Amino acid sequence: MVEADDESKQVLRKLVDDASNFLNDKVTKVAVTVPAYFNDSHRIGTKDAGRIADLEVLHIINEPSVASWAYEFENSKFDV
Repeated sequence: MVEADDESKQVLRKLVDDASNFLNDKVTKVAVTVPAYFNDSHRIGTKDAGRIADLEVLHIINEPSVASWAYEFENSKFDV
């Protein structure tokens, strides 16, 4: 049986590997989004999964916050 942290680790590792390939650079530091309903133990588990995947999790951010930032970024008149 696969542990939940192991499944999360595998997902994070795959996403980071894909990002590393796309950027042609090794990704080691990440910000991870989580559902807004995640409690502290869920957030700690997510951070632990990142650590197990050899990542430095700099931030755990609520998905609705990131969605609003992405919307603002895509619809801004600023050239970033």
